[in-house]
Amino acid sequence: MSVEQTTATAVTASTQTITAENGVAYAYRRFGTSPDAVPMVFLMHFRGNLDNWDPALVDGIAADREVILVDNAGVGGSTGAVPSTVAQMARDLLAFTDALGLRSFDLFGFSLGGFVAQDLALLRPWAVRNLVLAGTGPAGAPTMHGWREDIERESRHDVPTPANLLYIFFAHTDTSRALGAEFFGRLGGRTDGHDAPTTPAVRDAQYDAILDWGVPDITKLQRLTGIGQPTLILQGDDDLMIRTPGSHTLAGLIPNAQMHIFPDAAHASIFQYPNEAASLVRNFITAATAA
Repeated sequence: MSVEQTTATAVTASTQTITAENGVAYAYRRFGTSPDAVPMVFLMHFRGNLDNWDPALVDGIAADREVILVDNAGVGGSTGAVPSTVAQMARDLLAFTDALGLRSFDLFGFSLGGFVAQDLALLRPWAVRNLVLAGTGPAGAPTMHGWREDIERESRHDVPTPANLLYIFFAHTDTSRALGAEFFGRLGGRTDGHDAPTTPAVRDAQYDAILDWGVPDITKLQRLTGIGQPTLILQGDDDLMIRTPGSHTLAGLIPNAQMHIFPDAAHASIFQYPNEAASLVRNFITAATAA
């Protein structure tokens, strides 16, 4: 690993590109240290790009391992088109990990990224070592199809504002919103080398994939029993976007899963409690690796 990679942080790491066999040039940032040479790949939420990861969370995890943040096909600085199914998003991510030559990696999937992470864990069980699922839910489960009217309204603006995201991501309490404001302040730490913003076309394709994932079908829940990787599930106690009961379903059906629920928190609980979340992830990976 280069000196730049080992000394970089979430707000200073340069954006690199690599072209995979599918023809997509993927934008990514790779930094941190990795004693066991197994990196953690981060998969982002609906409409998010590389710049939307909380620096406190990512740097906390990167303190003792290598991390890789990536824009999937058609998102941010990556070329290609955004598919309208989670299954194809997972295959696009596999093209990226193959291009990097990753034989083994841990996955951190947040929101829509958590959908993709579940499929990746099933498609490449020998490559995905450990799994972290945050603010996400299972395909076909009750409460997974569509969003509340107010959440959909706030999430679909052509150019979302911090006020829109605060409404969606954080609990509607003074404490949660104050911590949300701190999160937005941390996002301002990067002063140059910003990622390309996502577009309304990205929004629409990703939302189609989310709706398809959520179509009620209890037979899809059986797929979760095939996820054999140690799995950590992180969620807020009242997620308005991907309802909290879905995380309980994940924890009940994934054989080797554990769950942590953050209090007074909603969809972005990992950004509301970044230091606690990073500590939970690091301890989980350490324990899972030692087992």
